[in-house]
Amino acid sequence: MSLNRRDMLRLGAYGAAGAILSSAASSSTVPSLLMPTSPLSGAPNPTPLIQPQAPSSPIGVDPQLFARAKAALDSHKIYARDTIGIVDFSKPSSEPRFHLVDMASGAVESFRVAHGRGSDPDHSGFVEKFSNNFGSYASSNGAYTTADYYDGKYGLSMKVRGLDWSNFNAEPRAIVIHNAWYAEDDMISVHGKLGRSEGCFAMSRENQYKVMRKLAGGRMIYADKLA
Repeated sequence: MSLNRRDMLRLGAYGAAGAILSSAASSSTVPSLLMPTSPLSGAPNPTPLIQPQAPSSPIGVDPQLFARAKAALDSHKIYARDTIGIVDFSKPSSEPRFHLVDMASGAVESFRVAHGRGSDPDHSGFVEKFSNNFGSYASSNGAYTTADYYDGKYGLSMKVRGLDWSNFNAEPRAIVIHNAWYAEDDMISVHGKLGRSEGCFAMSRENQYKVMRKLAGGRMIYADKLA
């Protein structure tokens, strides 16, 4: 089959465009290990997901806290809802209290996470209070969604956005998910508790990467303390 000059130019343009797209894909700065495993929220004209039906009380998660998290998932109309994070600040920092819940199967993975020093001024290991104020260095309760990756003081980290009156300053306060030496699990055998953050969800490096991978793409974190 013979091609005229116009056809040859058109095919050449298509080839150049394909090369540019291929190059852009291969130069991604986010490791494939941390990419989310299902469609991101905000995608153009997304196909609605079928609401997963998780058990009423996933094992290891307080039923009342889980009910609050499900209500927040619906009230904030969060699209990416296959996996959610639930942080039970009723528990001390020595216990795994950051729960990843698979909303289809009810499977739960739990990790230790630090709280803000402003929430625990005596360093008892327990959250005594929450604050949304600048300079409080406290943890905030409420619903969050995950946002962008970035390379910061603690390496690869993830921003979060507060959705409630109790945590809407999270992003301008630079509340993020990051790893920290004081949040490694070996702190428990030495001190009986984790160190304190400035309000961030600080955890071990290994656990941080697991959590970020599962919650990337606008998925929800719900953090609170039951009375």
